[in-house]
Amino acid sequence: MQITRVYTGDDGESHFETIDIALTESRYGELSEMFDAEGIVFRTTPVGGELDFHNAPRRQFVVTLSGTVEIEVGDGSTLQLGGGDILLADDVTGRGHITRDLEGPRRSLFIPLPEDFDVDSLRA
Repeated sequence: MQITRVYTGDDGESHFETIDIALTESRYGELSEMFDAEGIVFRTTPVGGELDFHNAPRRQFVVTLSGTVEIEVGDGSTLQLGGGDILLADDVTGRGHITRDLEGPRRSLFIPLPEDFDVDSLRA
């Protein structure tokens, strides 16, 4: 399983990183370890919505349930995420990223993470 991380680099700009999640065999499929979370937020956003450069309000997983969103980072790179895609919004400093809702309405889950969340604990 893979997720996309958007994070702030040493240059103060946001960048993308793909992370392969560490999974182990279970009785039924494969599982990651359990991670602490701070709660869950449900959100719908309209087609055509756009947020200019902004930071993630906190470190959080953003799970797109339906619709399509485009994320643009500081170097102009873009990535589209749709139903089933998971983003780790980790650019809480720097210039941030742009969000554009392309198809929808987009339905998503936000899962806030503790401040001491260790990104490396996700990696395969």
